[in-house]
Amino acid sequence: MAGTYAQLVENHSLPRAAAFFDLDKTVIAKSSTLTFSKSFYQGGLINRRAVLRTAYAQFVFLSGGADHDQMEGMREYLSALCKGWNVQQVKEIVAETLHDLIDPIIYDEAASLIEEHHTAGRDVVIVSTSGAEVVEPIGELLGADRVVATRMVVGEDGCFTGEVEYYAYGPTKAEAIRELAESEGYDLSRCYAYSDSATDVPMLESVGHPYAVNPDRALRREAIARDWPILVFNRPVRLKQRLPGFSMPPRPALVAAAAVGAAAATAGLVWYAGRRRSAAARAAAETLNGLTGRLARR
Repeated sequence: MAGTYAQLVENHSLPRAAAFFDLDKTVIAKSSTLTFSKSFYQGGLINRRAVLRTAYAQFVFLSGGADHDQMEGMREYLSALCKGWNVQQVKEIVAETLHDLIDPIIYDEAASLIEEHHTAGRDVVIVSTSGAEVVEPIGELLGADRVVATRMVVGEDGCFTGEVEYYAYGPTKAEAIRELAESEGYDLSRCYAYSDSATDVPMLESVGHPYAVNPDRALRREAIARDWPILVFNRPVRLKQRLPGFSMPPRPALVAAAAVGAAAATAGLVWYAGRRRSAAARAAAETLNGLTGRLARR
């Protein structure tokens, strides 16, 4: 890997270590689940109104991210939205559209770091609040070794019951990392972590090499105060276009903590989209509401 990022990763063979990556706005340029909203609509999982609202949610997400209260609201709201969704149908929709939707928005810089960590003998672990039905396939696409994600209860009928079994958020991400370190023999002082959000401070401070990537305001303040390096990723590119003849080698995505339905992050980000942060955001919301009303009357 050429450039500045090649110098960020030291080559240590022993003891074992890993690099932990948040997903949205760290490895990919958008919300992993909101990106599938049109596909979910076409598959009958969400309606036209929800598609428009997720467009606004994407705007809010990219503008400022979600704070603690919004993330907690996400957990409460997602259970109502995804209850009854067929898990197999969600997986099929993601599989059918993964390369078209996700491949183009992977940050070149993140893909390069993943390559460097693998070359240095480290495992790569994606740690995301989104659901495993979305995160696991993305992890495989990236060549990740493991995935930690939120999981929801699936009933005997193969559908989500609406109950949240495990929420991969904030301190629970750090707990999952510590559990992996114990089971896999990682030396956390030699491990790396990357995230864009202040909600991931517990994850970042649990390793010896934390990095703030495209940080929100709160994380930027924290990173400056703690003297953590700040990285800017701004080159989304298809993996096969990164280098002549490049192809990311397939690696098994062994799930450390699996599965929310794709519904999980969709629900939460749709929920917090309604929180206007500025006059411009309020104007955007009013415009979307008008469009929603007109479409609903057709």
